[in-house]
Amino acid sequence: MAGTSHGHTPAAWTGVVIAFIGFCVSGAFMVLANPIGFWAGLVVVVLGGVVGMAMRAAGMGAPKATHRDLAEVIAANRVPAKV
Repeated sequence: MAGTSHGHTPAAWTGVVIAFIGFCVSGAFMVLANPIGFWAGLVVVVLGGVVGMAMRAAGMGAPKATHRDLAEVIAANRVPAKV
């Protein structure tokens, strides 16, 4: 997927960072046996996805690839078989 720059956009990075922070918060509160904090962390995880999708809709994500684009990337990255 390196040829398609999959995930290398501000929308992807922002969504993943927010979700990761929520995951860490949720994990910490799970260890502390605090259900309210645990669920708050999960809400932050979902918020990360929403923010990522909103940023993509605002034009900060990768453009949609067509089947032809993907076929060209696969063909360009194909390693020839050694005989």
